Amino acid sequence: MPRQLNAFLTLIALSTATAYAGEQQYEPLSASVSALMHRSVADTASPRLTFDDEMDAAVWLADMSTRLRKYIPDETERREFLVTAHYEATRAGLDPQLVLAIIHVESAFQKYAISKAGARVYMQVMPLWVELIGDQDNHNLFDPRTNLRFGCVILRHYLDIEQGNLFRALGRYNGSLGKARYPNLVRRKWQRNWTYASEEPNLTTVSGQPSRKPTQRQQF
Repeated sequence: MPRQLNAFLTLIALSTATAYAGEQQYEPLSASVSALMHRSVADTASPRLTFDDEMDAAVWLADMSTRLRKYIPDETERREFLVTAHYEATRAGLDPQLVLAIIHVESAFQKYAISKAGARVYMQVMPLWVELIGDQDNHNLFDPRTNLRFGCVILRHYLDIEQGNLFRALGRYNGSLGKARYPNLVRRKWQRNWTYASEEPNLTTVSGQPSRKPTQRQQF
């Protein structure tokens, strides 16, 4: 089957398969917030792992690559994806493991995923965000790095609005604020598939990080 046709069929299948894909809602942004987010998505630095120690970086990359193999079989593509995801997450002050859990729920790491609402690719970003904080000539949400960058900047924005409350920030990200299903799905993926023993320095602590202690259903 030709590569383009295969990609097209994959896109069609995923338009119905991504049941928990994001549908971020339009909310007016103040001029200062819009300008800040615009600067954040305009970054052009080359992605890199942000560990202080090269050995720690190599261990993390090997571990995550093994976990991700069944979703992204090509090793080069998989490693490029992980380096970019780690860079964009830490740049936004997010735990990379959280971002991987969100992608797992949103798109199952399918780079052609489109939801019924039109949310796109790995982090299921709605096109409205390109109009709000991006540049339609330079920001293509089908580009993996652009998609990851927008997704991380948007989640950071929602965390700031919710003063670090991850449960509510995830609800905003998914367009299901106040409902427990999506945040709990992300939490389970984070705990079961993407936890990592080593903590990254300089990441903003948010309420709702995974814990193996029993919790109430609607709170992390």
